[in-house]
Amino acid sequence: MILDSKAMGLYSILEQRGLVSQVTHPEPLRGLLENHQGVKIYTGFDPTADSLHIGHLIPVMGLAHAQRAGHHPIALVGGGTAMIGDPTGKTALRKVLTADDIDHNLNRIKKQLSHFISFEEGKATLVNNLDWLGECNYLDMLRDIGRHFSVNRMLTAECFKQRMEHGLSFLEFNYMILQAYDFMHLNQDLGCQVQLGGDDQWSNMIAGVDLTRRMNQKDVYALTYPLLTTSDGKKMGKTENGAVWLDPEKTSPHEYFQYWRNVPDDRLEACLKYFTFLEVDEIESLVKVEGSALNEAKVRLAWEATALLHGESSANDAKDAAKAAFAGGGDRDKIPTTQLNSDEIGEGLPLFDLLRRSGLASSGGEARRLVKGGGVSVNGEKIGDPEHRYGQEDFASTLELKKGKKNIHLFRLAD
Repeated sequence: MILDSKAMGLYSILEQRGLVSQVTHPEPLRGLLENHQGVKIYTGFDPTADSLHIGHLIPVMGLAHAQRAGHHPIALVGGGTAMIGDPTGKTALRKVLTADDIDHNLNRIKKQLSHFISFEEGKATLVNNLDWLGECNYLDMLRDIGRHFSVNRMLTAECFKQRMEHGLSFLEFNYMILQAYDFMHLNQDLGCQVQLGGDDQWSNMIAGVDLTRRMNQKDVYALTYPLLTTSDGKKMGKTENGAVWLDPEKTSPHEYFQYWRNVPDDRLEACLKYFTFLEVDEIESLVKVEGSALNEAKVRLAWEATALLHGESSANDAKDAAKAAFAGGGDRDKIPTTQLNSDEIGEGLPLFDLLRRSGLASSGGEARRLVKGGGVSVNGEKIGDPEHRYGQEDFASTLELKKGKKNIHLFRLAD
């Protein structure tokens, strides 16, 4: 079921779903988003990888809600800022990318965003801040922009406090100024009035609001989302394999489904509100149960989230595969499967290599650690030797490889 976002204003939608954390000017922003259509709203994305991950998903869903409520999303890819590194939440400078790297990543990111927002007929805009930051003259920037920033005030920002302990370079110190300049530029050129982002971006966002008002004499606003964390305070979105990616080549639809199927009970309601378009009344009804009965709501979350990104067919396949693997029903043909020919198998393949080929481990080293840690079984038997080999006869019938309790992959001998 899809929520008709036009039935209520965007501010109310975000508020109802628990997606409003900090706001620069709550009542004026509420009035703008509730009483007007076509408001230009931007969110920035880091292009240092060729895929977004679910840590980006709340901002992505925020833009999707904005478009569904009749506003105009602007997705900014930080090609310029990626060339110097964002210190926010980090203790080390990010890797510097070339313009070609950034252009490649931008195109991949746009494809992923297109599952959530439509860029057709000018309904949304994708921009790269390298287009304007790359043309900035340093002396002009110092004279026209730098004079509006107080170093004392900047040093109170949490993002810089963390880096001060390890050494904050002048290059990184400029990041807040550049992000603030982005908002000012988007307001000046595109009429953008609102920036949405995570709580960890708050200092940079209020700097942009302040600079835009000073330079353009325009009222603009910033709103942050809460960061979704586990019960021990860590950001959600990580597994043994690392990030949960939106690119199906990095995280398969089956793995993506399984991630959502296994969210902690105490995060289920928030995940349903944040990552699906189900009506809030329906969500609250789904999570009223306790214990094992919550599994039905988790399956619904997994299906809705997977369908949004990968389509209903992939979501159905993933659901059926999970049922076949873990509930004793469903179609085992839907479980992710790799076919190997005799030449590939040769005199036998080691277990660590099967893990790598299946995608259950990202490298041979990670696969070895998983096996030695007791987290891998083959055909229901735990195996502790990563070098254990499987020959032609082992693949004559289906070989079932399982990592932990929830991640499964099949190997078969090709016909």
